[in-house]
Amino acid sequence: MKRTTTLLSALILALSLWAQTSVETQRQYLSGKGCDDMVEWDFFCTGGNNSGKWSKIGVPSCWELQGFGTYQYGMKFYGKAFPAGVADEKGMYRYEFNLPAEWNGMQVELVFEGSMTDTYATINGRKAGEMHQGAFYRFVYNVSDRVFFGSDKKNVLEVTVSKESANAGVNLAERRADYWNFGGIFRPVFMVAKPADNIARVALDAQADGTFIAQCMLNHALDGAQVKTVICDAKGREVISQTDVVRAGGDEVSVNMKLKNPALWTAETPNLYTAHFTLMNKAGKVLHRERQKFGFRTVETRPNDGLYVNGRRVTVRGVNRHSFRPETGRTLSKAKNIEDVLLIKSMNMNAVRLSHYPADPEFFEACDSLGLYVMDELSGWHGKHETVVGQKLVGEMIKRDHNHPSIIWWSNGNEKGWNTELDCEFHKHDIQKRPVIHPQGNFGGYETMHYRSYGESQNYMRLPEIFMPTEFLHGLYDGGHGAGLYDYWEMMRRHPRCAGGFLGMLADEGVRRVDMNGFIDNVGNYGADGIVGPHHEKEGSYYTIRQVWCPIQIMNTPDGNFDGVLQLENRYDFSNLKDCKFKYEYVAVDGLETKVIKSATVNGPDIEPHTAGTLKIASVLNNANLLHVTAIDAYGSELFTWTYNLVNVALPVLAKQGAAPTYTSTAEQLKVSVADKEFTFSYADGQLKGVKLGGSTFSLSNGPRFIAAKRADRSMDQFYNHDDKDAEKKKTQYTTFEDAGRFTGFDIKSEGSCLYITANYKLGSFEKAIWVIDAEGTVELDFSYNFSGVVDLMGVMFDYPEEKMLRKSWLGKGPYRVWQNRLHGPQTGIWANDYNDPIPGESFLYPEFKGYFADVQWMELSTSEGTVRIANKNPEQYMGVYQPRDGRDELLYRLPATGIALMRVIPPVRNKVNTTDLVGPSSQAFWADGRYGGGFIMQFSKAAK
Repeated sequence: MKRTTTLLSALILALSLWAQTSVETQRQYLSGKGCDDMVEWDFFCTGGNNSGKWSKIGVPSCWELQGFGTYQYGMKFYGKAFPAGVADEKGMYRYEFNLPAEWNGMQVELVFEGSMTDTYATINGRKAGEMHQGAFYRFVYNVSDRVFFGSDKKNVLEVTVSKESANAGVNLAERRADYWNFGGIFRPVFMVAKPADNIARVALDAQADGTFIAQCMLNHALDGAQVKTVICDAKGREVISQTDVVRAGGDEVSVNMKLKNPALWTAETPNLYTAHFTLMNKAGKVLHRERQKFGFRTVETRPNDGLYVNGRRVTVRGVNRHSFRPETGRTLSKAKNIEDVLLIKSMNMNAVRLSHYPADPEFFEACDSLGLYVMDELSGWHGKHETVVGQKLVGEMIKRDHNHPSIIWWSNGNEKGWNTELDCEFHKHDIQKRPVIHPQGNFGGYETMHYRSYGESQNYMRLPEIFMPTEFLHGLYDGGHGAGLYDYWEMMRRHPRCAGGFLGMLADEGVRRVDMNGFIDNVGNYGADGIVGPHHEKEGSYYTIRQVWCPIQIMNTPDGNFDGVLQLENRYDFSNLKDCKFKYEYVAVDGLETKVIKSATVNGPDIEPHTAGTLKIASVLNNANLLHVTAIDAYGSELFTWTYNLVNVALPVLAKQGAAPTYTSTAEQLKVSVADKEFTFSYADGQLKGVKLGGSTFSLSNGPRFIAAKRADRSMDQFYNHDDKDAEKKKTQYTTFEDAGRFTGFDIKSEGSCLYITANYKLGSFEKAIWVIDAEGTVELDFSYNFSGVVDLMGVMFDYPEEKMLRKSWLGKGPYRVWQNRLHGPQTGIWANDYNDPIPGESFLYPEFKGYFADVQWMELSTSEGTVRIANKNPEQYMGVYQPRDGRDELLYRLPATGIALMRVIPPVRNKVNTTDLVGPSSQAFWADGRYGGGFIMQFSKAAK
């Protein structure tokens, strides 16, 4: 009896669970959920690699990345709908699966999240529906009458995917573009089961005043049906509910409620609620349940004013983002979509533009929960969709993405890739009536022109429309993005009609070619335009952006007299700094070591958004060299760490005792000997020609010598040289100024334990070099030069063979190099990295070894011949370690060799579109006029055996 009772109880429980489950929407994946858990399907490729035979392929995937078909970048066939030579292979897929017996009698749908490009499916030999055209959109087939149920009955899904579309507009909009063109079922495929009577879709509009509107659309008319709506907060607590009746003969119910004092959604405060919808018949029997996360927020475009969220003006700090990874192309996973959102937010950005197609659903979910404003874009790079296909795609995009609070704008294509007949389609589906814009166009109250120069941008802000460039400061290799950003941002954030903008692009779009031994292919300079590399390797601009766009700014510069008062500016749109924390550390520097001598974490002061105030911390300590200050947001994430140099470390002191160095002269050379060191100077030019350490050569030579250069397309008066018909070809080249002076001789004297050597010059730029060599072989050098004229770089240099260089370490700003127009980001500390020489766009080793480094107090260069430690007597000047390397095509610069240098002027760097003089005040050439100088102390040591 007991056993019978137990079995009966189990049966009742099972039936109860089934009754609950049967009213829920159920999903069964036929593919993996993303690139991390692909499911093998049978596959046949008609052309290119591994074609002409049946094999296996992981789904979802881009078939090129799985070793099939032909790699193709869109620009080769730009503007041509059906060009000869285009890769047009097809992929044929086959997969067998079972469906639960319990699904029999339910509405069963076959869902594709995305397939490139034309997709035709059959299930059990019957057509699933019409062929779908357009790659980046969810499409659904009702296959209730085409499938079998039960573990003993197989279903066969067969899919043919054409890489190229038969529709000219689809090819022009999606495939003739500045990005990779892949083929394949690149997003998940799954089956969905709903009860026969169900809620087909829900469209939500939740406003900042607590108004909640929902349009619940049923799959068919259902007289007397009721929909109960329950809203729960983030902790699952019910906050409001309501039941509404479907009108007689109707297939839709409108829900209208109002919640008092809802927690509002913004990118700074991503508060989410969940709406639970229960469909019941007139007798109250539950037929179907659905739920949807959402946020209460109001979006307004106030004409000639700005973008407002929840009644507050918002400034956009955004970036353009592709769905991309080198190994999987456009196929991502939930984890990788979250990685992208966290990466964007780590740069203190608050917005993202989905260039140039809708993203995975998981990306929107991450933006909703973590907080980013999103521009959701209809595909259309320069070409546009034809109206009939475009209408369908707009509907598919909005029906899938409508309820995400993160979506602030809809974008109808890109850079004239908009079909104006589609503009009205967006609001047919969007009950929130979000703004619709034309990126690079003037539409919907927004002027969004791309890549304007600094001066042109100023002029655009004089127009009545809201200025919000949907792309600016185009990156390429190490140029753009952070270079010039400070100037642009100071201009943009202060203008009453500027709503901010979007940098282009987030990451290099380099493919790991399975047919090229894993080479990362950026297609030359086409794909190499990211802030980070293809695997999200951080370039220097990453840190510049993070500092410039930090919503908390420290406006004073603590020094050795710092009284503990930090002047703060709150650039948040919604957050008070009292919800933040600040951590500070006083640090002592001792040789290669640093030691924290005092630290504390304090609460932020009460400073409202867009106002200023102060924070009091401990005053400077006598033995501290550095001060670190870290701002931490309300969620515990570090926004930025500033490091301030309080007191320079002491310079080496020349030996006061010991025998002074000796010297010998010939007609050609002056040789100085001390301890185990020997220094050779030339009587031809007065320069150091070599060093010996214990009889072994240390190849530092040919310095100090004057180096100065200007961009080759400049006239002597700074501006573009209109008299040179070849000037346009020279805009990335640099012309050096030859020093016409001549060496007039050495003045040599011994004094105490030191030998003083003065190299004298006349009639040129370089004036004098004063060498002091002490009894231990420590060398002090002071120099001066005189120059008048326009320069993009200027200083003094030595030669040292790159092939002998091993490593550098330094106390100064780092670990990344700087440019004249990209000084923000690097912070003072002790840094080190091994020699590297990556080719921009092809190898992605960061930070780069070579370049110009700011605020260097000392730098130690380790070589195969020995080590030289250089103490900089003028840290305000820049230490140069060879010249930065550009990509193979040298589209940004061809800088002259600068060796090991101390630079008074370093060059700015251009971006992909604009030369340096077009990107703001910090990028302008320097007009030198007068005498300049500097000095350092060098200590040499032999290489370890």
